[in-house]
Amino acid sequence: MTPLRFAVTPGEPAGIGPDLCLLLAAESQPHPLIAITSRDLLLERATQLGLAIELLDVSPQAWPVSPAPAGSLYVWDTPLAAKVEAGRLDSRNAAFVLETLTRAGQGCLDGHFAGMITAPVHKGVINESGIAFSGHTEFLADLTGTPQVVMMLATQGLRVALVTTHLPLRDVAQAITAERLERVTRILHADLRDKFGIAQPRILVCGLNPHAGEGGHLGREEIDIIEPALVRLRAEGMDLRGPLPADTLFTPKYLEHCDAVLAMYHDQGLPVLKYKGFGAAVNVTLGLPIIRTSVDHGTALDLAGSGRVDTGSLRVALHTAYQMAENRP
Repeated sequence: MTPLRFAVTPGEPAGIGPDLCLLLAAESQPHPLIAITSRDLLLERATQLGLAIELLDVSPQAWPVSPAPAGSLYVWDTPLAAKVEAGRLDSRNAAFVLETLTRAGQGCLDGHFAGMITAPVHKGVINESGIAFSGHTEFLADLTGTPQVVMMLATQGLRVALVTTHLPLRDVAQAITAERLERVTRILHADLRDKFGIAQPRILVCGLNPHAGEGGHLGREEIDIIEPALVRLRAEGMDLRGPLPADTLFTPKYLEHCDAVLAMYHDQGLPVLKYKGFGAAVNVTLGLPIIRTSVDHGTALDLAGSGRVDTGSLRVALHTAYQMAENRP
């Protein structure tokens, strides 16, 4: 049986991603975990942090078949363009960051990795380098030729997926179409079943407007778009509840009986999830032909090299990727 190897990309080299990988390397992992980054960067950051981590070189010609021992880390060396100073961005390394993502994503497509786990990148510095980049999700969708992906964040006891993501609030209502809602819901339902091992997912669906439109008095999107779409999806065998008012949906009465919440827009669902589990949550990209999980935080440039970073979210991202890979049919 082919071992379940996983790739981890430390993201922005001046941020806390390298620190997180080195700190986790002090412990053993249940599967081979390969950091795709610069060996020199990890050596310098380990020295800065006072960590004695043995770096074990690997490549497509010599993949490991067992987990690295505690205190060591597999590394697929990827050269930097410029020397890194912790906490200081350098646009010359933007192409390096994208190369690590390409190696990880293509490695998943080629069957070398069972999944990839990403530490945070800095979108601004990549764009400043002259490379158009809107984020991990869009980059991986393009790399894998995936027309529609779904953003889902999860923490203990709560999963929240989004119909729309990074849109100005004034554009959200126009973006909530029946076609988009049905497409997103099908992806969410399929991945809960196939990657999370939930035979019959129960999904709670938020309304768009306050009080889910108050019977049309506070908006008609629920009546004209959301409810008819849910009727069609239920006819396909999906267990969907809603549309429900978001201000009461996020209560134990509802949440204890569901597998995921589908929110209409970013700040409808994610503030609740981050209040419940920030630092112990995972960002999962659904709809891809590969498994990709990520941390729930940013690059934290001010903490890079300090030794004062919390590995909680990366741990959750790792174990979620392991669970998803083990659940795949």
